[in-house]
Amino acid sequence: MKAAVVTAFSQPLEIVERDIPVAGVGQVLVRLETCGLCHTDIHAAGGDWPVQPALPFVPGHEGVGIVEQLGGGVTSRRVGERVAIAWLGSACGECGYCIDGRETLCEAQTNSGYSVDGAFAEYAVAHASYVVPVPDGISSLDAAPLSCAGVTTYKAMKVARIVPTERVGVFGIGGLGHLAVQYAAIMGGSVVAIDISTEKLDLALELGAAHVVDASRTDPVVALQALGGLDVAVVLAASPHVFEQAFASLRRGGRLICVGLPGDAAAMNIPIFETVLKGISVIGSIVGTRQDLVEVFALHAAGRTRVVADTRSIDDVNEAIADVLSGSVTARLVFEFVPVVAEPPVTV
Repeated sequence: MKAAVVTAFSQPLEIVERDIPVAGVGQVLVRLETCGLCHTDIHAAGGDWPVQPALPFVPGHEGVGIVEQLGGGVTSRRVGERVAIAWLGSACGECGYCIDGRETLCEAQTNSGYSVDGAFAEYAVAHASYVVPVPDGISSLDAAPLSCAGVTTYKAMKVARIVPTERVGVFGIGGLGHLAVQYAAIMGGSVVAIDISTEKLDLALELGAAHVVDASRTDPVVALQALGGLDVAVVLAASPHVFEQAFASLRRGGRLICVGLPGDAAAMNIPIFETVLKGISVIGSIVGTRQDLVEVFALHAAGRTRVVADTRSIDDVNEAIADVLSGSVTARLVFEFVPVVAEPPVTV
């Protein structure tokens, strides 16, 4: 099978031929149809974060494909079923976080495309209990971004506890942000989109934003405070300065929801005096659970959300990464895999 492999940090990925893996106990073998390109994949390939993946590895945690093999003891999945391989590769299922519904905080978790090989390949093995069925009526192209960009921003909006009519700012309109705008609107928020791209801000208006702020032309803090300030600020950009701008845009009782992860693990400066006197909450939100993804798929199947994505070949993975880093991609890039057809048997 063909796979895109990170063999050295901050170096181009290599397209290599590997043996098709075999599903082990508790696993399924999935033939990939699509896999989205997430900024986390780029950070993984760069070794940007304090805990680095072990080399070599295959990135990818927005994989969607067909189950072709069941490993020993698997009864929850079936051959031919279409499933999503998301960031949460597995968890212990026994700790307090797993038991109370916060499995993405499990300290024993594995992560697809980071601590275990992911879905930048024609085939991948995954834990049978942690793949999520994709409903009929959702294309594999749409399902891929929903498996991370969707579930991450949906979870962030749930964490924000949006009250209908509250003003919700989304900082960074791209692969995650274009979905965040929609979830905030679904939950009753009056959405303000903040970005430096006119094209992305126009998209945000199409998707339900009530206001937009072009941070390349105006001070977003001044513009947002002129609107009355934000009740909720969701930061999807990977710049500490944007986090600080978001904080300064909040009105009393506001909530800062931190989602984006700067590559250098930089710190943000938050004034204690204002945090206390204005009753500001600073909340971290990391991806979503399997149940969150079920809900994301259900919303999309009901026609409540729209995915904006362009397709690429996995052979062009390095060019795709360069395009994302340049900011030229409007929303999400998704790799499409050509079905692998077995060679016919040779007859003598």
